Amino acid sequence: MHRFHILIAMDSHTIAQGARAVKDALVQDLTLAGLAQEVRVVETGTLGIYGKGVVMVIFPDAVYYAGVKVEDVAEIISEHIMKGRIVERLHYRDIPAQEVRVDEKTPRIGKQVRVVLKNAGSIDPESIEEYIAEDGYEALGRALTEMTPEQVMEEVKKSGLQGRGGAFFPTGVKWGFAAREKSDEKFIICNADEGEPGTFKDRLILEGDPHSIIEGMALAGYAVGAQQGYVYIRGEYRMSIQHMQMAIDQARKNGLLGKKIFGSKFNFDIEIREGAGAYICGEETALIESIEGKRGEPRNKPPFPPSVGLWGKPTIVNNVETLANIAQIILKGASWFRGLGTQNSPGTKVFTLVGNINNPGLIEVPMGITLREIVYDIGHGIPGGKGFLLAQLGGTTGGILTSEHLDLPLAVDSLRAAGAGMGSGALLVVDDRQCVVDLVQNFVEFFVHESCGLCTMCREGNGRLLELLQRLTTGKGVAGDIALMENLASTMMRGAFCGLGQAAPIPILGCLRYFRDEFIQHTQGVCRAGRCKMQASDDTAAA
Repeated sequence: MHRFHILIAMDSHTIAQGARAVKDALVQDLTLAGLAQEVRVVETGTLGIYGKGVVMVIFPDAVYYAGVKVEDVAEIISEHIMKGRIVERLHYRDIPAQEVRVDEKTPRIGKQVRVVLKNAGSIDPESIEEYIAEDGYEALGRALTEMTPEQVMEEVKKSGLQGRGGAFFPTGVKWGFAAREKSDEKFIICNADEGEPGTFKDRLILEGDPHSIIEGMALAGYAVGAQQGYVYIRGEYRMSIQHMQMAIDQARKNGLLGKKIFGSKFNFDIEIREGAGAYICGEETALIESIEGKRGEPRNKPPFPPSVGLWGKPTIVNNVETLANIAQIILKGASWFRGLGTQNSPGTKVFTLVGNINNPGLIEVPMGITLREIVYDIGHGIPGGKGFLLAQLGGTTGGILTSEHLDLPLAVDSLRAAGAGMGSGALLVVDDRQCVVDLVQNFVEFFVHESCGLCTMCREGNGRLLELLQRLTTGKGVAGDIALMENLASTMMRGAFCGLGQAAPIPILGCLRYFRDEFIQHTQGVCRAGRCKMQASDDTAAA
């Protein structure tokens, strides 16, 4: 029996900060101190802490350390492990000393509620045994031995789960479309092509709990009658790919993928397909084209993938976060899931909290939480005591929320009424030192780079928007540019071929709605934040 467990976060970010070297030093120094049999060092997924260097937690004390370096290891062992004294200079106090469980089914950390992330940071993601010890694959076993496909689908429908990739379409309804189709083949695709700047939740879920995705895909396959699944992962996500492939191999070895799973008649297997880093392949039909070996460009819709998808067969495409909810819903019931969040937006939402925030990281909160609670209670406010300017919710194509929205419940219906949406999972906080026009220009530069070029509206529209913004940020803009930009953005939303072109103007229109005066000031050669290098144009000078 080990007296202590040291869980060290081994995600892409912490590895870049030296986590492997710290782990090796821990193992070596514990062995030299004769403590190897008393202290177990475990590589785990993200602990949700971002931008704080190498992070770890020591149990049973539930003490978190951040910014740990190799030279700190000896002190941690000497003081904490051997003498029971916390190393205060490394102590990370932004997580309570204990998880508070409101019931046996729902772990909470402060205002966070862990459903999707319940295993991330608490188990070894490379161990199927540790996943199984946390009720892993129990939902799949129960479904295959005690439930019909229709009952599985009905439970997901009753839960009210909505797709967490951005569209928030009811998951059970989507499954129903594919289930009704008559076909010799059907497919389940996990969309892990996470291309939104500031969004890295799916990568951390895959790195920290890959078996939850396998179980969710298998349950989806059982519900709709599919026997093959594909996980489409960005090629840059090397650790996600490695962990996912290891989990697939382990599941096959243990009879949890392949033929006659749990002794049933259900056959299901999964393969990984690597993307080449194209933002457009986050759109489900462009992703399907890519899997088929074609150029990643969106298809005309209808028909939609549940009817005509991969290789012309019925196909369900679900986001990583969506699939990570499925086993929990089957295991704990639709009513449990509906007990989280709001009536019209049940469950939780995983966000990457980034930008001008004191406590950035990966969080999971109940739907309906307010923006103020996330920014000030979980995120601990804005560095340097600066003021809150805006938040962009949902990634680069997300809507704009201002200080007047701080007490707005973050739920699908309330956000829609405010002209915003939940989006993919990024929550970018911007302080009042930033220039709104410069910020929007940065977004449009990304869209220009990532447009697939299929339709003129997106290909040329984003280019012209960028030209107008560049004129404003260099002091060469004129008053008419604002109206021209607004008209072009509105036209793109109505006429672009796919979601990228339709959503790209959203942040521009949002910023024009709430910060129009700043755009006008830029036509007068003034940047409130002093970020833009103004050079008065001939028109401005003449005025």
